[in-house]
Amino acid sequence: METPRLKDQPDWHYLLKECYELYRFLDSGGSSMIRSHQRGVREAISRVLARNAEIRLPTPTDKPVTKHLKRCLDEGKLEKHASVIRSFESIHDHLDWEYGYEKMPRGLDNKYAFAQICGPSGPVISPEVILGVVLFAPNCVYPAHSHDGITESYICLSGSVSENHQGVYAPGSMIFNPPAHTHRITVSKQEPALLLYAWIGGLEKLSDQKMVFSRKKKTS
Repeated sequence: METPRLKDQPDWHYLLKECYELYRFLDSGGSSMIRSHQRGVREAISRVLARNAEIRLPTPTDKPVTKHLKRCLDEGKLEKHASVIRSFESIHDHLDWEYGYEKMPRGLDNKYAFAQICGPSGPVISPEVILGVVLFAPNCVYPAHSHDGITESYICLSGSVSENHQGVYAPGSMIFNPPAHTHRITVSKQEPALLLYAWIGGLEKLSDQKMVFSRKKKTS
């Protein structure tokens, strides 16, 4: 049996188009670095769509935090990017929710998980961009970490978060993290948060990204 492709799975095709539009119309705030990143994400998505990429659907799995997903979807539909939420809702039953870390801080396994949408390992196959969503429970603290050789952005779809205690990011706003930038995320005490993320980098970095939390230096 032939491997299904995007045009065989229109819900995935529509979701990628919605992601493209997000990165097309979201304001860069005058930053040339963010504008360049947005263009890179758009161009990568365009190539995925143009070649009618393969789809390898995983075995769906949940994590404890996914009990908060319905709330995020309901709240996200009230925002101006509701079309993205609806497109995501049409495929969310097929997602494999993951942790991505071998060693998890105590309690984080109940408050965090991510699911990949597009990347070297799928579900939509692409060697040059990773797209996915990350879900946080209320009052989650996502420890400091960084990504070697990866340029990363988050777009807040529902809820609100802060990164490194420097500003609050509400639905429709973007967080930009250049390579090796250490960042720590905190989440509203009242509501869960759902963020779309995009990674751009070399094939070797995207296909073998080590996910490790930064350790605090011991003081004498």
